[in-house]
Amino acid sequence: MARRAALAAGVVTGVLVLGAGGYVAADAYDLVPGFLTLEPVPDPPQPFPTIPGAVEAPELEPVLSEADPSAPVPDAAELTALAEAAADHVWMGDSVGIVVADQLTGEVLVDLDGDQPHVPASTAKVATGAAVLSALGPDATLTTSVVQGPGGRLVLVGGGDVMLAAGAGDPEATNGRAGLADLAAEVARQLRLAGVTEVTLGVDDTLFSGPQAAPGWGEDVISLGFVAPVTALAVNIAKTRDEPYPPRHADPSLHAGETLAGLLREQGVVVTGSVGREVAPAGARTVGTVESAPLREVVRYALHTSDNTVTEVLGRMVAVERGLPGSFQGATRAVLAELGRLGLDTDGAALADTSGLADGSLLSPALLVDLVLHAADPQNAALLPAAVDLPVAGWQGTLEDRLGQSPARGLVRAKTGSLPGVTSLAGTVVTPSGRSLVFAVIADDTPPGGQLGPRRVIDTFVQQLAGCGCDLPR
Repeated sequence: MARRAALAAGVVTGVLVLGAGGYVAADAYDLVPGFLTLEPVPDPPQPFPTIPGAVEAPELEPVLSEADPSAPVPDAAELTALAEAAADHVWMGDSVGIVVADQLTGEVLVDLDGDQPHVPASTAKVATGAAVLSALGPDATLTTSVVQGPGGRLVLVGGGDVMLAAGAGDPEATNGRAGLADLAAEVARQLRLAGVTEVTLGVDDTLFSGPQAAPGWGEDVISLGFVAPVTALAVNIAKTRDEPYPPRHADPSLHAGETLAGLLREQGVVVTGSVGREVAPAGARTVGTVESAPLREVVRYALHTSDNTVTEVLGRMVAVERGLPGSFQGATRAVLAELGRLGLDTDGAALADTSGLADGSLLSPALLVDLVLHAADPQNAALLPAAVDLPVAGWQGTLEDRLGQSPARGLVRAKTGSLPGVTSLAGTVVTPSGRSLVFAVIADDTPPGGQLGPRRVIDTFVQQLAGCGCDLPR
């Protein structure tokens, strides 16, 4: 655990800042939840009238403010006593790991079975998010294209974007940034220029390989909508209706191809025959492309919504970027290898998939804490979204309805994890004196009865961290 202090040197606090003035300014004026307010986020104000010819202000980028090294570090003995009480609770079962570290120095303040691998559930998504940001970069986008081969045959080529809109793309959205209607319009324009009015259409999703469902997934996870078959392209994450866990299209790639065929017909292009799978011919001419949202936004979406399908795609993109097969086996190997490339100790770690949904994954609380520390290090700017884009307690994503009371509300950023018998939480918390801590809690042998009990214990522990007076003068 001593290695944690070295990689955390120069780490900054996990507080979202908007531009140079930062989160502190926005917080002070009650614009966002945080240090100085626990009020709900207000409705956005009506925009000011636009002055003709006025230059719009540039968009503000999230950054991290520098930590105050003078803020006192909590007493390790008192934090350990709180952690032991949580770990010993009957609702947590007999297999619990807890690590708490100081974010500024990396000093480990609590270590209860921290180096022992545990089933991470969806906290594994932090590892996948960091890996794809490291391998491809936060500004990378995923391209969906249509190419034209011999005889005028069109092929829709998947590039990993499973968040395509069935209609026009929305430049403000993450899910739906790229639209098949826009792609159809561009393809139709190119065909008209070439004097082509009739085509056939196929789909190439060979960027990914192997089975579309992980061996460790139960038979019902797809039918219940927890995940879609993993393919290289899909419309709206293969949802058949717009809700968190709807039934999914059995073949997302072919559904995307059929959707494009209908949109081409609306553009006046005659599409004959049925849409089938094929490999795009080498040297085929590209006649249209659309781009996904930047990966930083896709990672944020996956972390906020805990979307299994999007995360599995991100893992495959790491594999493809590193020259491995775009399969479950390639993705899991690639994500762990990328963490090792970042200097993290993955000894004992194992991934059965990259979303945490399958049986067989093992990550230690110590590795999760090291990962968040590493992502918050200013020397690792590409990884920053893996630290600052975790859901905020009482405000966002899977923490919107958790930790919503003072003192934790607005001061905890964390990724949740839930499987039968497993409850986990990993992220950052700010103490009353302003010291930022990184924590990971995994209970992976909880008694029957569901998530309510262990979640209540873990949330109470995090509330105690957020309200701990053990770093204040006596």
